[in-house]
Amino acid sequence: MAEDLVLETWDLQCEHNGREHRTAEMGCQQLVVRRGQPFTITLHFSGRGYEEGVDKLAFNVETGPCPIETSGTRSHFAVTDFPEESGWSAVVQQQDGESLSVSLCSPATARIGRYSLTLETSTGYQGTSCHIGDFILLFNAWHPEDTVFLRDEDERCEYVLSQQGLIYQGARDYITSTPWNFGQFEDGILSICLKLLDTNPKFLRDQNRDCSRRNDPVYIGRVVSAMVNCNDEDRGVLAGRWDNHYEDGMSPMAWIGSVDILKRWKDFGCQPVKYGQCWVFAAVACTVMRCLGIPSRVVTNYHSAHDTNGNLVIDRYLNETGEEDRRSRDMIWNFHCWMESWMARPDLAPGYDGWQVLDPTPQEKSEGVFCCGPAPVRAIKEGDLQLKYDIPFVFAEVNADVVYWVVQRDGSQKKSTHSSVVGKNISTKSVGRDSREDITHTYKYPEGSEKEREVFAKAEHETSSLREEDEGLHLKIKLSEGANNGCDFNVFAVISNNTDAERVCRLMLCARTASYNGTVGPQCGMKDLLNVTLEPGAEKSVPLRILYEQYRESLTQDNLIKVVALLTEYETGDVIVAIRDVYIQNPEIKIRILGEPMQKRKLVAEISLVNPLAAPLNNCMFVVEGTGLTDGQQVKELEEPVEPQAEAKFRLDFVPSQAGLHKLMVDFESDKLTGVKGYRNVIIAPQPK
Repeated sequence: MAEDLVLETWDLQCEHNGREHRTAEMGCQQLVVRRGQPFTITLHFSGRGYEEGVDKLAFNVETGPCPIETSGTRSHFAVTDFPEESGWSAVVQQQDGESLSVSLCSPATARIGRYSLTLETSTGYQGTSCHIGDFILLFNAWHPEDTVFLRDEDERCEYVLSQQGLIYQGARDYITSTPWNFGQFEDGILSICLKLLDTNPKFLRDQNRDCSRRNDPVYIGRVVSAMVNCNDEDRGVLAGRWDNHYEDGMSPMAWIGSVDILKRWKDFGCQPVKYGQCWVFAAVACTVMRCLGIPSRVVTNYHSAHDTNGNLVIDRYLNETGEEDRRSRDMIWNFHCWMESWMARPDLAPGYDGWQVLDPTPQEKSEGVFCCGPAPVRAIKEGDLQLKYDIPFVFAEVNADVVYWVVQRDGSQKKSTHSSVVGKNISTKSVGRDSREDITHTYKYPEGSEKEREVFAKAEHETSSLREEDEGLHLKIKLSEGANNGCDFNVFAVISNNTDAERVCRLMLCARTASYNGTVGPQCGMKDLLNVTLEPGAEKSVPLRILYEQYRESLTQDNLIKVVALLTEYETGDVIVAIRDVYIQNPEIKIRILGEPMQKRKLVAEISLVNPLAAPLNNCMFVVEGTGLTDGQQVKELEEPVEPQAEAKFRLDFVPSQAGLHKLMVDFESDKLTGVKGYRNVIIAPQPK
C-alpha cells in the first residue's frame, strides 16, 4: 500500500499568473485571474511525488457566504488529462520529482468574486483536504466566450487597463477636458469594489441569489449603477449636491480621481462621501467596472434633456426680460456625463450587444431604485423604447424637443421658434490618444434624415419644434474672444433680416451666472433695446459687455454664464429666442518635469499658476496625484496669499513606481479660484536590468 501523499508547501505563482492575466498591477500579494483563462499553481509534496493512477487529486472552489453547486458558486473537480470546456478543470502540466505544476481553468461563464481554493488528496481510502489560499476571479475581455469580450487590443487597453483618462465638460461651444485618475489597480481598490458588491441591498436580501448572478455583466452593471449613489439609503458611495454649498464636504469640482473617493467610503464605514456631480458618479462607476474587468468609458452629452414627465418635450418658460419662470421640472443640462460598458445582451433579441449606457447619477427611479441601465446604445438609436433598461429616459436625454414659451405681462404665453438643441457633441476620450472622439452618430441618425423620422415615428415622438424658416428673422449669440476669469468681455447678439421688408423689433439681452445643470443665478449684464430697425437683407451685431465686477461674486464653480436673447417683432408679435452658455476660462497650470524620468528614480515636478484676478488668492492648495507616479495624493498648502498677477508655485519630489506613459494630474483650490485642473503626460523609462 502506497504511503499517503503529503502536501508540504505550494505556490500560487501570483506574479507569473498576474502577468499572464494582465492583473500584475493589482500587486503580487494576491492571486487575481480572469475567467476562462488557465492559471498555474505548483504543489510540493514531502517524502514522495504524485503518482498517476495511485493518487487522486481534486480541487474545491467556493465563492460567497453560501456556496452551492447548483448556483454556480461552488465546484468540485478532479485533476484530469485534458481541460473541461463547460466547467472548472485542472490538468497536470509538468512533474519534477516531488513538485507538480497544475493548470486550473474556470469556465468563461463563471461567477466573479473572491474564491477559496482547497486541495483534496487521496491514496486508497485515505484522504486529506488542505485550504491552499484565496484568489479573485474577474471578467475577461480577452476571451471570445466571455460576455464582455472586446475584439480590439487597443480598445481593451484603453477601456479595461488604462488607469487614467479625460472627461469632457465646459459648454457645447467650448468643450473642455478634465483629467481623471481612475486608479482601478491601485492598492486596496479591488477589495473595495468587491465590498461594494457585498454591501448592495440585493446581496443583503438574498446572498445566494445575488452571488449566483455575478456571472452576468448586465446584473453587475445595474448593481454598480445603484451603489455609486446613496439615494436609496443603500450605503452607496457618493452623495450628490448641486446647490454650490459644499462646506461640509469636498466640492464636486475638487476631485481628480476615484481612488480617494472609494478609500474614504471604506474608511468611514461605507458612509456616503460628500459630494458628487454627474462626472464624479460616472467616473467612480467606470473605475469599479474596469476593476472588475468590464470595458467601460465615461461619456458626455451636451445639452442633455431631463424629461421628467416622459413626453419627450421640454417646456421652458421665460418672461419678457429673459428670466426663467420656474414652472417645469424638465431641465436642460449644459452637459451630463454617464458611462458606457461593453457587453453582450443575451437577455434581449439579437442586435443589441456592444456599448450599453449606465448612469449612476441619481435622477429617476428604475424598478424602484435610483439606477439607470444598461440601455443598449443601438436601441436608443433605433427608438426601441420597450427594451430593458430605461431606454425612454436616455432616448429623451439625446432627442427631446425644447419649446420656449415667452410669458407676457398679461400672463399670455407665446411659443417661440428655436432650433433643435438637445443631444449634441456626445464625447468620450479617443483610444490611445488625448483627443476627443465624437460618438453622436452611435446615438442618433443625422438630423432631418429619413431614418431620424422613422425612429421618431416608432418612438411616438412628433418633432414639434418649429425649425427656424429660411425667410424671416434670425438671431444668434456670438463671442468674439475667449472669456478669461478676472476679465471683462463682450458677447454679441447677431440679428439678420432675410425678408424684403423693413422690420422693427425689441431686443432684450440678459446674462446670468449658471450651473451646469441649467439653474441660473443673479444677473451680470443686461441690455433692452426697444427700437431695433432692420433694413431688408441687413444684419446687425449688438454688443453686451459683461464685467468681472458683475459676475465675480456669483460665478459658480462650473464657470458658466448663460446669455439669453429675446427678439420680439412688433408687427406680428413673434418672438425668437437664442441662448448661449459662455465658459469662463481658468488660468493654465504649468507643469515642468526636471530630471530624467526613470522607474524608481527621483523626479521633480515644478508646478505653477498665475493669479489672473485683481485680488489676492488666500488658502491656496495644490493637490497632485498620478497612478504609477506619486504614492497616493500629495497635498501642498501655500502659507502666503498669492497677489494679483503673481505666481503660485511649488516643487514636488516623487519616485515613479511603474514604467510607461502616465499622467501627473494637478488640482488647485483657493478662496476665489477653485477646481482649476492641469495635467502632464510623463513617459517613465523602465529600470535598467
